[in-house]
Amino acid sequence: MSTQDYMNTSVQEPPLDYSFRNIQVIQDLLSEEPRKGQRPLKHSKSGKSLTQSLWLNNNVLNDLRGFNHVISQLLQHPENLAWIDLSFNDLPSIDPVLTTLFNLSVLYLHGNSIQRLGEVNKLAILPRLRSLTLHGNPMEEEKGYSGVTKADRTAAEVWKRMNIKPKKVRIKQDAL
Repeated sequence: MSTQDYMNTSVQEPPLDYSFRNIQVIQDLLSEEPRKGQRPLKHSKSGKSLTQSLWLNNNVLNDLRGFNHVISQLLQHPENLAWIDLSFNDLPSIDPVLTTLFNLSVLYLHGNSIQRLGEVNKLAILPRLRSLTLHGNPMEEEKGYSGVTKADRTAAEVWKRMNIKPKKVRIKQDAL
C-alpha cells in the first residue's frame, strides 16, 4: 500500500453508493454501476475506490454471502471500511462477516427482517462501532428491546452532570 493511497483513504470521501439498485446478491455489485454523487469518487492506480463508506440501502439483499471477496475487488482498503448502510433490505440476521470489520464505526441495519434481539450481541466485538440503527426490524417486538428517545438522552445528560465531577483546573504557581 502506497502512502499516497493511504492518505487518500478517508471517511470524507463520498461513499461507494449502490442504493436503490435492486441488488439481490452481493456479487451484483461487480456488474452494477454505483450511483454518481455530488463529488467524484477517488480511485487508486488499480482502479479501486479509496472510500471508507459503502451504501447498499434500499435493495433486496437477504444475505451477505461473498461480501469480503466482493469488497476486496471494489475497495483499495476494505479493512478501513468505516460506514456501511444496509438499511431497507431483507436481512434476517446480522451476518458474521460484519464482525470482521474492525474499523466499522457506523452500521445502519434499520428496516430489515432481523428477528432476534440476541443478534446484536455479535457486534460487541467491534471496538469502534459508535452508531447502530435497528429500528423497523421485527426484533422491536421482543421484550427487552428499547430505542433511545430524546427524553432518554436528556436524562442521561442530567445524570452525567449530577454524577461526574469536572476535573479541577490547577493553576501553576509560576503563572501567578
